[in-house]
Amino acid sequence: MNLEKIHEMWAEDSKINGDLDDASRRTPILHSKYLDILSRERMKLVKFEMDQKTLLKDKWLWYNGKMTKERMDQLGWDYDPVDGLKILKGEMDYYYDSDPEIQESELKIKLQKEKIDILKEIIDNLKWRHQTIRNIIEHKKFEAGI
Repeated sequence: MNLEKIHEMWAEDSKINGDLDDASRRTPILHSKYLDILSRERMKLVKFEMDQKTLLKDKWLWYNGKMTKERMDQLGWDYDPVDGLKILKGEMDYYYDSDPEIQESELKIKLQKEKIDILKEIIDNLKWRHQTIRNIIEHKKFEAGI
């Protein structure tokens, strides 16, 4: 599920129409829905983080010339990642930070964390939805002079 889809769903689900009874009854259903999505997205984050650890190990082996040619062939990587340059240990972070596959992995993790943060916010909103409904009822009473 992508971030835009979550935003679209919440834009629709967050509406409290005139039927306050229905809105109150829907709250646990919505809570369950978003809790389920949150759980799945958390598991995806764990998978992405584990995949990144494997990628970082492979990149370390590759950049340090310790990866086998068979593994490089399997991954489709060049035999010489630094084009014949002699790289100092302190300079390796520049190569790791600019590596497109590592950057893509980082981006996936950051996007996944953003989804999780948004889902937590939605669930927090649902936890207090009864208060919003109560405030609407109180305002209607006030308008009616009760």
